Amino acid sequence: MKSIKEIYRIGNGPSSSHTMGPRRAAEIFSEKNPGAARYEVTLYGSLAATGRGHLTDRAILEVLEPLAKTDIVWHPDVVLPFHTNGMDFKAFDKDGGEMASWRAYSVGGGALSDGTSSGGEWQQADIYPLTHMTDIIHWCSRTGKSYWEYVDEYEDSDVWDYLAEVWKTMCQAVRNGLDNEGVLPGPLHLRRKAASYYFRSTGTKPSLQSRGLVFAYALAVSEENAGGGRIVTAPTCGSCGVLPGVLYHLAVSREFSEKRILRALATAGLVGNIVKENASIAGAEVGCQGEVGVACAMAAAAANQLFGGSTTQIEYAAEMGLEHHLGMTCDPVCGMVQIPCIERNAYAAARALDVNIYSTFSDGRHRVSFDHVVEVMKQTGHDLPSVYKETSEGGLAKIAIDD
Repeated sequence: MKSIKEIYRIGNGPSSSHTMGPRRAAEIFSEKNPGAARYEVTLYGSLAATGRGHLTDRAILEVLEPLAKTDIVWHPDVVLPFHTNGMDFKAFDKDGGEMASWRAYSVGGGALSDGTSSGGEWQQADIYPLTHMTDIIHWCSRTGKSYWEYVDEYEDSDVWDYLAEVWKTMCQAVRNGLDNEGVLPGPLHLRRKAASYYFRSTGTKPSLQSRGLVFAYALAVSEENAGGGRIVTAPTCGSCGVLPGVLYHLAVSREFSEKRILRALATAGLVGNIVKENASIAGAEVGCQGEVGVACAMAAAAANQLFGGSTTQIEYAAEMGLEHHLGMTCDPVCGMVQIPCIERNAYAAARALDVNIYSTFSDGRHRVSFDHVVEVMKQTGHDLPSVYKETSEGGLAKIAIDD
């Protein structure tokens, strides 16, 4: 299991797998083949099916076009065996001869793979010896330590500086999203709602105000992502509003210190890491349960830790956050990270706070473990038809949108 830095990637939206990953792949290929006269990039499966809505072509062209003429080829009907988000890169010399080729896969959260078990040279090595929540709970019991201390045990010392930058970026994304108004780019003509939710919530009684504010903060980040703004994957771009929405709300309303917030981020990152290692966080592979569902689990665990939950209560909160998103389809309308993605982020943030409370009232003991839910999520994702996995061919994506 790799560093939690792989879960928290700072960059621009709207999609970690369809924007960040392809951009990084283009950068890697261009660095290895700088003298090309022409580039050709072929996109397969989900990358091709929803690539235009996710700005996949723009992300690649912004890297390669300044270097040489670049052609994009789309094959949404071809799904490569290793992963649905496949890409072929080719470089040609001035005489049209092929100089180099490379196949890469964008496997979720902005991460790349070359289709082998070892991944690629750009990827970090595994650093965590334990990769299941149950085993980590036993480690915590033996040592008397908590989840964030398990992270501290195996990460490099600079992880806390990195998490501080992650938190700074998350907070700025909330503030930017609250300041920005108007219509999001694309054919849906969807208006931003974060600012109106924020101002309406300030005029309500405290019990409603808390819920309205967490809606506003999650909407703010998700709308920034949809507009191509700077955000942090948590664990993906499509689910980037859930965790900062919860943590920003708690930091402001409960005045938790930055140190405690960073420790909560470490625990949340560990939760996301476990799912990424044992299942998937890619909507194109397992549906939105792997994005918004995992984000809800991460936020629930972070909140429970902030409120003093035990290791078993934190695990229970994470388990419920994921369990109650099982089977969620990834069916973006027009292939854009707007409908239903933005709304789902706001609702999942509220759900994370609810399962935190539910777990806090318990003694932490329950029948279904987080690890079991991760197994079920993986199998459910494999059982979902491809039309419900970020292809925009089924579900809500088929509804008619009036101009």
